Amino acid sequence: MKVQIVCQDKNEATKLASLIFIKDGKETFIYSVLNVYGNEIVISLKDKSVHSIVLKDASQVEIFTDFIQSVVEKANQIIETKATNDTVEITKN
Repeated sequence: MKVQIVCQDKNEATKLASLIFIKDGKETFIYSVLNVYGNEIVISLKDKSVHSIVLKDASQVEIFTDFIQSVVEKANQIIETKATNDTVEITKN
């Protein structure tokens, strides 16, 4: 299953792609979505650090949180992320 998430800009897209998936170890690094403020999401990582990512709008936040929920619950795993300009394509099994 794939989803495309549109971020505020290229920097936010690159940050999102790098924070949620580590390619070399094929590891999902996101631990949970802590909070949502309009078009900004706050996520917690496995190393207990907290990061905020600004998406294009509130609908992108909803798409991302719905998609990532099964990953957080360990029902699915992210297998690839790819950032292109302001968009991140995320694939899960």
